[in-house]
Amino acid sequence: MSDHYETLGVERDATQDEIKKAYRRLARELHPDVNPSEDAAERFKDVTHAYDVLGDPQSRAEYDRGPSLGGAGGFGFGDIFEQFFGGGRSAGPRSRRQPGQDSLLRVDLDLADVVFGVHRELRVQTAVLCETCDGACTAPGSSLQRCTMCGGSGHVQRQVRSLLGNVVTSQPCAACQGYGSIIPEPCPTCAGHGRVRAERTIPVDIPAGVDTGLRIQLPGQGEVGEAGGPAGTLYLEINVRHHDVFSRDGDDLLGTLEVSFPDAVLGARSTIEGIDGPVEVEVRPGTQSGDVITVGERGVTRLRGAGRGDLRLGVQVVTPQRVDRRTEELLRELRDRTKAPAPQLAHFKQGLFAKMRDRLRL
Repeated sequence: MSDHYETLGVERDATQDEIKKAYRRLARELHPDVNPSEDAAERFKDVTHAYDVLGDPQSRAEYDRGPSLGGAGGFGFGDIFEQFFGGGRSAGPRSRRQPGQDSLLRVDLDLADVVFGVHRELRVQTAVLCETCDGACTAPGSSLQRCTMCGGSGHVQRQVRSLLGNVVTSQPCAACQGYGSIIPEPCPTCAGHGRVRAERTIPVDIPAGVDTGLRIQLPGQGEVGEAGGPAGTLYLEINVRHHDVFSRDGDDLLGTLEVSFPDAVLGARSTIEGIDGPVEVEVRPGTQSGDVITVGERGVTRLRGAGRGDLRLGVQVVTPQRVDRRTEELLRELRDRTKAPAPQLAHFKQGLFAKMRDRLRL
């Protein structure tokens, strides 16, 4: 039995990279499609078998240890039993056509976009079907050729000497990588992969009611697989940008309504600009800071279900910092007429803003 290191023409302390380079050089020289001589075919088999052993660090280590209970010339008991109980049976060549990978794309939306939904034209960099070969991997006018090394089976059988005698093993063909065929003339556009990287536009209707962190699944919009395999799934991860006026609580919109002291005392009506148009708001007489004014059906459209949430406005009574002399006189008169008590401590209550927040979330 020949020494695998001598077969590949490398030293026993050669690195894995040196072993790989030596094998590739010999394979190009001895491959039956390049060198049809019988001697070259036999040498190619020996070179391929040597690389199968030395190209894998674990099997190389077993080979270096030599025949033992732990490994019989690079072939251990586990491998032998695998061959006896079905490991040596080949399921045929593997397909070049492989499913594509899934993709994830982040989509930034404004709060207004999620109230009623929005249509977007998304531009993505992804793997698409090669238009030159249509996924065939070969140059126009050429086709795949059956591998002469394995006869198109994708596997080769070899005899390996072990403690139990000669054992026949079946391994993927190194000449065709188990495909059973080779590409004599790769497609010049995709280099024999059947797909290329390109930018494409995907139209998508994003439904109303989505929120940050939600993922929308688009089957068949991910990357096209090798050799034109079916495309994976594109996932859109939603991110809703911060809004300067409104925030969101489920399907409700939250905001703060600043009310002047006279309007808080006497009451008032006002028109404010909502996220989707004008909103009529009524401030009742005697309104306090922290009170909540609710406007029904002016929130976010529900993602699953009918209707919309509410618009809830927390009231903040604004006290003027400076007043003229006449206003000051009127306020003093008001204080005297209402017999307002002097500032004093009260029983513990929640802070104003915590109180407003909790009321908004009821």
